[in-house]
Amino acid sequence: MIVRSLRFKMTTIGKCSSIYRTSPEFDLPEPSSGKLGFQKLPACNKSFGFSIFGTEVKTSFVAPLRAIEASTTAHVNGKAENVRRTGCDSNDDMPINDCHGFSGNSIPQMSTIGNSTNIVWHKCSVEKCDREELLQQRGCVIWITGLSGSGKSTLACALGRGLHARGKLTYILDGDNVRHGLNRDLSFRAEDRAENIRRIGEVAKLFADAGIICIASLISPYRKERDACRALLAEGDFIEVFMDVPLHVCEARDPKGLYKLARAGKIKGFTGIDDPYEPPLKSEIILHQNRGLFDSPNDLADTVISYLDEKGYLKA
Repeated sequence: MIVRSLRFKMTTIGKCSSIYRTSPEFDLPEPSSGKLGFQKLPACNKSFGFSIFGTEVKTSFVAPLRAIEASTTAHVNGKAENVRRTGCDSNDDMPINDCHGFSGNSIPQMSTIGNSTNIVWHKCSVEKCDREELLQQRGCVIWITGLSGSGKSTLACALGRGLHARGKLTYILDGDNVRHGLNRDLSFRAEDRAENIRRIGEVAKLFADAGIICIASLISPYRKERDACRALLAEGDFIEVFMDVPLHVCEARDPKGLYKLARAGKIKGFTGIDDPYEPPLKSEIILHQNRGLFDSPNDLADTVISYLDEKGYLKA
């Protein structure tokens, strides 16, 4: 007898991608015992897993011993109290609850964040410092800002290549690329641009918490929104890189033809033309013209890499 296995078929409905049906793909021999099922898991067990009867396939997930020894939450009189692990500071300001589960007498701390109520932050035993030790680097956000045509995306790619060649894990959040997916519902009105920056800032924070060197490349014209993204991270982990290129130089380049459209009135709210750009006041790195000439993208990337090396981000 043949058991048919199924593979999910993806489709897009409206603005959402959904899994809506399956289709037969492979034929597999039926297990000899004729019995297929899952083993029921006990609640709140620290060692758990599943097995498929008849195939002798077993999988288990066992919590590290140090997670038991270094529990991040102590329960006193039915209330959770925060306990900080030395050297691990990710999400230290959040009310936390250990991921091993709650006892019957334990009451998790609830939070209200924005419009979200009664939510609980679950803090697990593997933290940012553990991931950084694994990757042999420190997670951070390199935020490249500047006018359209100033070379932000070019620098981001050169920086990604340079760090990759040094064995460092990076990810680039390019402003246009993110608008192809996560932020495709946002326009270029001031309020939507602010939300665009906020979302990218939150995603960049997650990458940094994962121990990854995140390179965010977007105009981000408003100082208030950039500073709000800076405030999401620990001191020093937000590295602002200002591409200080004059408007007339960017407009002369006009790699996407956007300045020409803006001057013709076909694009409204274009930064530098009819929408302001607020230069940073405290950038960690400023890259600008040198006597009317520009260094190569690789030279600019080396400047940023030298900063990361000096500040200890290229080692755990």
